[in-house]
Amino acid sequence: MNKFRQKPIVVEAIEFRTDNIKQVIEFLEGGILDLSSNMLQLYFERYKYIAIKEGIKIPTLEEVMTASLGDWIIKGISGKFYPCKPDIFEKSYEKVEESEE
Repeated sequence: MNKFRQKPIVVEAIEFRTDNIKQVIEFLEGGILDLSSNMLQLYFERYKYIAIKEGIKIPTLEEVMTASLGDWIIKGISGKFYPCKPDIFEKSYEKVEESEE
């Protein structure tokens, strides 16, 4: 049997909190969330309520996973997203300086 070390890679990630749901959606969708109309704001507030109570569903390569409050959402090297529990994220990742990317 051989031993292997995971290659160091830089990923983008965002923590799912009650105060940054708009930014989480923008991260997942890759764009700016337009809330300029009252109807869009109403839909967003409904989505926000459901996301806080039930989490955000994220389709991964294997299955649909749920990111709960406090979880990190990671954009992997293939561009796919997946949730990560805070304790695992803390053990697996460290913040890099902008110049290291």
